[in-house]
Amino acid sequence: MSRIEAVFKREDHKAFIAYVTVGYPSMWATMQAVPLLAECGCDIIELGIPFSDPLADGTTIQKASFDALQNGVTPKTCLETARKLRSKTDIPLVFMSYYNPIFHYGVEQFCFECEKVGVDGLIIPDLPPEEGAELGDAAEKHGLNLIYLLAPTSTGERTKLVADKSSGFIYLVSVTGVTGARSELPPELSSFVSRVRQSTDKPLCVGFGISTPEQARQVAGIADGVIVGSRIIQLLESGYSLDPLRTFASSIRAALD
Repeated sequence: MSRIEAVFKREDHKAFIAYVTVGYPSMWATMQAVPLLAECGCDIIELGIPFSDPLADGTTIQKASFDALQNGVTPKTCLETARKLRSKTDIPLVFMSYYNPIFHYGVEQFCFECEKVGVDGLIIPDLPPEEGAELGDAAEKHGLNLIYLLAPTSTGERTKLVADKSSGFIYLVSVTGVTGARSELPPELSSFVSRVRQSTDKPLCVGFGISTPEQARQVAGIADGVIVGSRIIQLLESGYSLDPLRTFASSIRAALD
């Protein structure tokens, strides 16, 4: 059983998954924020590998990605950061990346190095499962969960394909659009989750737009976990104090519990 799978075996426990862009607003912030999030009850950390064309991301994460690239963050930097973080926390670490950086790094080599540094999984928003055989084989070989995304517009056929190919959990995109904090959740989210449940018994985690404890509580009522990204990025860029992030993360954990 992988570290990610073990998270969802805990009885009556809803997973809190947090996203940070590696190297934003600084490498210091990344190295401090990840252990802090784990301390506050976060179950899984997504480490964003910055990319020049993050098509699934809204303005907050786009800016973070751009600034991290300007700071010289590369896939190699991210692997080294994951290695350092693994010595600080036991919770699962997942790389969120677009396919281009992995392809240019070398799919097999990248997965090999992920295993070596203690990364547990991969989320690749622009990789459709129909084209994921090479990465899927390499990920399985090196003990990585490859996590696919489903949108509210996904057909029944696509839902079954993603349910078959995804491991660890399935990432449900709450809205048809990009990442970013939103004031309310879409009314059709519950029916979307229910529809996917009919095709799989794998854990379902909802992301895109979750930015408050109340929204997290709502999602916990229908899904197995919540994914929070843009709001965490905003708190990290607000200053050198991590107290606001600590307060926010603790409030999300409390809402899920």
